[in-house]
Amino acid sequence: MRYRELGRTGLTVSEVGYGAWGLGQGAWVGADDDSGVRALHRALDLGVTFIDTARAYDRSERVVGRALRELPGGGDGVHVATKVGPKVPVSLSPSGLDPMEVFPGSHLRESLETSLRELGRDHVDLLQLHTWEDEWTGRGDWLETVDALKQEGKIRFFGISVKDHQPENVLAVLRTGVLDTVQVIYNVFEQAPSDALLPACAEYGVGVIGRVALDEGALTGSIRTGVAFPEGDWRNWYFRDDRPAQVEKRVAGILADLGIDAEELPSTALRFALAGQAVSTVIVGMRSLRNVERNAAIADAPPLAPQQLALLAKHRWVKNFYG
Repeated sequence: MRYRELGRTGLTVSEVGYGAWGLGQGAWVGADDDSGVRALHRALDLGVTFIDTARAYDRSERVVGRALRELPGGGDGVHVATKVGPKVPVSLSPSGLDPMEVFPGSHLRESLETSLRELGRDHVDLLQLHTWEDEWTGRGDWLETVDALKQEGKIRFFGISVKDHQPENVLAVLRTGVLDTVQVIYNVFEQAPSDALLPACAEYGVGVIGRVALDEGALTGSIRTGVAFPEGDWRNWYFRDDRPAQVEKRVAGILADLGIDAEELPSTALRFALAGQAVSTVIVGMRSLRNVERNAAIADAPPLAPQQLALLAKHRWVKNFYG
């Protein structure tokens, strides 16, 4: 495992981080606490030092907390990040909402206190807002609460998890200097963050947490026409209608251009995400021991060559399967 600085925070984090959404028992069918704990323990054994969870991820925080408590030292050296969701439902286009409705300071504090109880910890290394609109910059009392929570030692750093496929919808607040980190979708298909957001993060010393590096499985080579997941699994919705066929065609183009087979695609996709400017860590969902070991091993592989990165840059695909 290799490690990088998380922006200007002074924290050192593993290049491959643990995305703990799948440890919850909501949208992911087949999740159970015991297997989740085993998977997380194995990831930590292999050098993972960064875990990302959220209040919205059902039982995820509780499972993460249990896994850390079962370790000698309670997971010393492991950096835990969580997120506070909006107080009121936020649509895909929430323009006009008052930040005092969405993220009042009292809500941030209450959400964090719940997270700390679930995690069994007295602080988290990173607290993130789980959505954002740049028109909220300079409004509301959320920032005063963030500063207070830092002073109280309940959070060390603060960031924002950018809305899906809206990487420029955080630039205004980023340029105020209040953010320590930004979390954003960045992968072979979704390359828009490289246009403005990643350069801005590099300029301001903001650590980048890359998410969805494998595009929910689209960049693993396993999504083909007719693919199906267990009943109730949200990926049946994500890969609905003709989307698997679209993915299959796009992936075939990547494999042909790079001269690789499908088994090499996950490694290639993760290394592409890690090559992004200012990217500190890439969080990956890993519910099985097999996937933990595969993804951790990728961190030991050499970086992609400039020629490979140039070829992959041609496979940018403007889409939104979340919509």
